[in-house]
Amino acid sequence: MKKDYVIGKYLTGEDIKRVRELLGMTQREFAAFTGCAVRTVENWETKDGKITGPIVTLTEILLRKPELAKKLELPANGLKLRLWYMYKNMVCTVIDVDEMSREVKIHNYIGNPLYRAFGINDDPDFDDYEEFLESRCFPKERDKIKLELKKLNIPFYDPIMIIEKTQGRMAEDDFWIRIER
Repeated sequence: MKKDYVIGKYLTGEDIKRVRELLGMTQREFAAFTGCAVRTVENWETKDGKITGPIVTLTEILLRKPELAKKLELPANGLKLRLWYMYKNMVCTVIDVDEMSREVKIHNYIGNPLYRAFGINDDPDFDDYEEFLESRCFPKERDKIKLELKKLNIPFYDPIMIIEKTQGRMAEDDFWIRIER
């Protein structure tokens, strides 16, 4: 049996503009949010005819749950280091760190604790952060660790340096880490 959904088949330019304004976004911000060019948003908003495609479904979702856009917003990074904890190509947790002041701030983008960098811990401290990093590396006590470090061209055991080389990937695991400095 074919499934059908209670989603409109098209939008108008006025509909697009109303949703964008409901979200409090400029055309540029809405373009970034929807993954299209600013010119596309401009064209949508001035179009007289019907607008179809995936934007119709996205707009329907945003009209029903406008808070979703805010939940997906990336906070400004006031700290020195940003780590993106990923599952395949999905952002699970963004971790901002200042190692000198031992400050850690996180933003979870997924509700399931199994996919979050720190599980149910929404306020990790620096020790939690260091423990997390080590969990994404081979253990310090590993037999012949000097050979592993040499293969990676790393002079000593440092989880950040290891993750920069390995992306924190573990065997048969789809989680990984991207580091921004």
